[in-house]
Amino acid sequence: MRKIFLPIALAAIFNAFSQQRPKLIVGIVVDQMKMEYLYRFSDDFSANGFRRLMDEGYVFHNTHYNYMPTYTGPGHASIYTGTTPAVHGIVGNTWFDKSVGKSRYCTDDASVTLLGKADLDEGQMSPLNLQTTTVTDELRLGTNFKGKVIGISIKDRGAILPAGHFANWAFWMSDSGNFISSTFYGKDLPKWVNNFNEKKYYENYLSQDWNLFKPESVYDKSIADDNTYEGLLYGSKKPVFPYDLKSMYAAKGAKVIKSTPFGNSILADFAKETIANENLGADNDTDFLALSFSSTDYIGHLTGPRSREVQDTYLRLDETIADFLNYLDKKVGKGNYLIFLTADHAAAENVNFLKDNKYAVEAVDYKKLSNMLHEFSKKSFGTDVVLNYSNYNVFFDKKIIKEKGLQLNEVKQVFKEYLMTLPQLKRVYSEEEILAANTSDFYLNFIAKGYDPKQNGDLVILDKPGYIEHEGKGTSHGTPFNYDTHVPLLFYGWKIKKGESFDKKVITQIAPTVAQKIRVDFPNGTEAAVLTEVLGN
Repeated sequence: MRKIFLPIALAAIFNAFSQQRPKLIVGIVVDQMKMEYLYRFSDDFSANGFRRLMDEGYVFHNTHYNYMPTYTGPGHASIYTGTTPAVHGIVGNTWFDKSVGKSRYCTDDASVTLLGKADLDEGQMSPLNLQTTTVTDELRLGTNFKGKVIGISIKDRGAILPAGHFANWAFWMSDSGNFISSTFYGKDLPKWVNNFNEKKYYENYLSQDWNLFKPESVYDKSIADDNTYEGLLYGSKKPVFPYDLKSMYAAKGAKVIKSTPFGNSILADFAKETIANENLGADNDTDFLALSFSSTDYIGHLTGPRSREVQDTYLRLDETIADFLNYLDKKVGKGNYLIFLTADHAAAENVNFLKDNKYAVEAVDYKKLSNMLHEFSKKSFGTDVVLNYSNYNVFFDKKIIKEKGLQLNEVKQVFKEYLMTLPQLKRVYSEEEILAANTSDFYLNFIAKGYDPKQNGDLVILDKPGYIEHEGKGTSHGTPFNYDTHVPLLFYGWKIKKGESFDKKVITQIAPTVAQKIRVDFPNGTEAAVLTEVLGN
């Protein structure tokens, strides 16, 4: 018995050590996904997509962003760095750079150039502005650069920021419909990417109408198709099904696909090609595919969270995810891959929809607000001391303030008092208050976690709940309120037991949890708070 038992025991020990890491990790970010969508649309999902992840994996029902502003760039950076914009430095999608007096885009990098066929500026991108490491960076370091990391998305920032500084590649879709990259990652696009682009898969999707995916009776979870709360998709006369994509493509080009569910479909096609051609998950050096579905955000902004377009997009994405999971089962092997799925932010209800249902809120025109600030400055000080208003930040021109003999603190106080007279304002915080934030002010802590004194403004404003800086159609996001912060978080696959938690979690726990689970170092800016529920065998 001992002779038989010893080899079995040794084999078990060897197997335990050999399974310290999965063959492949897939991080899935669904842009602008509310946790509520998993509840509202669940009856109409298949058993093999979102429900497979929920039924067989671990569900965190109460996961939130813990900073403001809740935008795409900061969201992707925070998921993968395990920290907030105050530390990782991605304080917006675009923000006013007071050092040079103009806006900066989160992944701009003039030192690199385009790889692929597109406009030059679409390819001048890299993780240059990201100030901390990501869990994907730590995987590269932890495998002595043997494990591959690739980020893919429709949006450049959705591919680049998750992939980190040491990625093998990041690919994103240009307005030409081609997947492109930059010379930050290599000298030439891989041959397989060029081959994929040459086949113009987007033409297959855009040669059809966008019709309802399921019978009309299924869409009782949404409001009427023809309503006043939705914007128009690329010249359509009404926001109603079906959408003539062929005509839109003829008029506007391949970029039309980004604002349809088929943008997600072609990204999944590209993801499978990435796995196959880059041999992801093919050996014992763990690889990481950072996959971000962006079309949900384009459609959500345009039509709002109660639209049939959004519901249809998620029903189709459910099928896309089901197909992708089946592909992973066959290509990598069930049990050999680890998945987490979350969102970079959620979204507010349409303001006019709320207003029409007797909630006294308004849409805020940020351009009008900016003009009001400039005019108020001239009236109060005889000169314009406002450099910029954007992303809820007010920037003052300190040079002019000094030249006019004004005191900066007095200027701030005058503007604070003025801003507090506006009906949408809840609070106004100065730089000094933000940097001295303490736990007694719940929302100030959100702002402090999103605030970098080198990159943010002199004042930051907080609107009341329900108000939104956006036009009256569709929706937006950016606030610290639950409708913008509450996102799904699902873990599935390698060493993940079925379960669920209703305890409050924060998005910055994902990266250190993945790092801990695969035994690599934490990203260098994280507080290292982990989700213990998914760290067992």
